Parts: sequence; structure tokens; C-alpha cells
Amino acid sequence: MDNTLLNRITINDDVCNGKPTIRGYRLTVQTVLEFLFAGTPEEEILEQYPFLETEDIEASKQFALLLMDNKYTFKGLAA
Repeated sequence: MDNTLLNRITINDDVCNGKPTIRGYRLTVQTVLEFLFAGTPEEEILEQYPFLETEDIEASKQFALLLMDNKYTFKGLAA
């Protein structure tokens, strides 16, 4: 994984309620991923957000993959 791309992901409690964002802009990694999962072409995302760069989209994907590298345990839900 290219850690230089991950430097494009910023987390600041004062921006977007502390959600991971792209280079401090008020665009969350989650928003970028939602566009991608909905089938929006990368070119269209880049047109909608002129400050966004191709490397930002790649960093969002890598960030999501990095999160999946953790171990998770599901606990019972409260009734």
C-alpha cells in the first residue's frame, strides 16, 4: 500500500465532525466511496469536485482497504 497516498486523508475534529476527509476539504472519504459504489465514473466525480485529484480517489480506496485489515468482533445487540 502506498502510504504517500494515505497522506491525502486528513482527520480533524473541527472538519466534518472528525470524519476522514480529502486533504482537509469538506469532502469525506465516505462521500467519495459512496459515489464509486453507486457506479459513478471517476471522471464524473472529478468534474463535480474540481479540487479533487485522481490520487485523492485512489487514497480513498486504499483507506477503506486499510480499515478492512483490522479484526472486528460483533457483539449482541441490546433488546
